[in-house]
Amino acid sequence: MALLGGAAMLLASGAAQAETLHEALEAAYRSNPTLTAQRAQVRAGDENVPIARAAGRPTLEASAVYQENVLKGDQTGNLFTSDPDRQLVGQLNMNVPLISFGAVRNSVRSAEARSDASRHGLRSTESDLFTRVVAAYMDVIRDEATVRLNQRNRSVIDYTLAQTRDRFDVGDAGPTDVAQAEARVALAISQLETAEARLIASRENYIRLVGNPPGDLAPPPPLPQFPATSEEAVRIALDNNAALLAAQAENRAARHDIDVADAENLPRVSAIGGLNRYDYLGSLAPNTGPRNRDQGTTGYVGVQLKMPLYQGGRVAAQARQARQKYGVTVEQIAAAERDAVAETRSAFANWRSTSRVIDAARSGVRANERALVGIRAEVKNGLRPLLDQLNADQELLNAEVTLVTAERDAYVAGFALLAAMGRAEARHLDFETSLLYDPMVHYDDVRDRVSLFEADSPIPQPIAIGTAATPAQDAVIKTP
Repeated sequence: MALLGGAAMLLASGAAQAETLHEALEAAYRSNPTLTAQRAQVRAGDENVPIARAAGRPTLEASAVYQENVLKGDQTGNLFTSDPDRQLVGQLNMNVPLISFGAVRNSVRSAEARSDASRHGLRSTESDLFTRVVAAYMDVIRDEATVRLNQRNRSVIDYTLAQTRDRFDVGDAGPTDVAQAEARVALAISQLETAEARLIASRENYIRLVGNPPGDLAPPPPLPQFPATSEEAVRIALDNNAALLAAQAENRAARHDIDVADAENLPRVSAIGGLNRYDYLGSLAPNTGPRNRDQGTTGYVGVQLKMPLYQGGRVAAQARQARQKYGVTVEQIAAAERDAVAETRSAFANWRSTSRVIDAARSGVRANERALVGIRAEVKNGLRPLLDQLNADQELLNAEVTLVTAERDAYVAGFALLAAMGRAEARHLDFETSLLYDPMVHYDDVRDRVSLFEADSPIPQPIAIGTAATPAQDAVIKTP
């Protein structure tokens, strides 16, 4: 399901050179450091699978030893043998695990489950980031609108003050009227300064999340249709919520950890073999030799059985610990389920209420506009004091700010509801296929990899870049 693509294109065509929400989300998806770091964390976790598999694979080790025998035992009565003064020994040993009673198998399954959990964690990070980007985008739109409203209010109040002073000069207004108008000008100035500071903060937060300064932001596209009831929304969330799925995957991993811990108390059987090459480097006494020649090669093959008998209680403690950790994950599933239900219900209620606030706020703006027209006429004709007009101006401003805030809140609440239901990830946002990051590509590449050296594996290079080079933001609003 595409959430933003088609509508964003329509909006972009209607606003030349405007930056769309879809573009902002794409920019954050490409290079937000929180997201790129989480991707690297997932890739690092993937390596636990081949690490676990390695415990069940053959190992081959080589060693070389050179030594000078500075102290030798007494020479025996046998004059045909002697101890060497020095020796060089090379060894090659192989160990092939045969039976581990499920230790390796369950260790691999545990690593696979945790890798799955980390991928669900990446989904949560994506969804959280997109929710924050949407909020930052809407914050800039809201605060720009608020600054415009306050700038207009400042102009209206300045005009009212000028008119009041003119009327005072001809005797139609008293000093109290002038003082009241001057007080409202001071209030308008302070409100404008506050709105501008808030706009600057919103623009800087946008840069922090997206990576570039906000341009001329286009209106956001409409969100998809939502469930009719909170129960339906919760049902969808329980099937798709990434945090809940991650908790379930961690639970599977912990269950396999119990089997791994239990297997530590069981025997291990391995096939072993080796080669040994020795050379005494001509250091034997003349006309003597060891049991063998001055140099030679030996080898062996066999079967090794390791049976743990007593480890001071460590293995039993690890088994008990694994069970308690499993119990932790059981409780974490319940906690994640509660979080998913509460977040979805809250988001649904918030979206419904903010959507209704928009209608009420629009009615309030229209009513205040009508009231202000009538009050201005009555003040002009001397039927009302100037204070009533100043109050009406302020009430209209408050109503208009309430409206733009409600529109922002409703959109952000709607997207938060999508996130709670697990429907606000990159795969839902109609991104280009080439842009989508698939964590399974790396997992499939490394899960069965067997290699001697990884010198060709590149050192990761930065993907996200800093924002110190971006210009400091101001409260200037470009005229359309």
